[in-house]
Amino acid sequence: MPIAVDIDVMLARRKMSVGELADRVGITPANLAVLKNGRAKAVRFATLAALCEVLECQPGDLLRWEAEDGTGEKAPSTGGTTAGAAASP
Repeated sequence: MPIAVDIDVMLARRKMSVGELADRVGITPANLAVLKNGRAKAVRFATLAALCEVLECQPGDLLRWEAEDGTGEKAPSTGGTTAGAAASP
């Protein structure tokens, strides 16, 4: 998937556990794990905003776009970062 999720990075920087983040955001640890592991198909803006508020970060700190090559594999990173977000209606 071309959108990479960096929640683990922010959790480590904030020295916060997944359980604590889930409690403070108001989602289940299972749903947070789906998002954190890149298996989510969408994320609500309200959830993204709550994550950013609790982690004191910007959406681009949590989500980034990675190009895929023609085989569906991730292409090597060019070193730059870009941010994107998917939202459910």
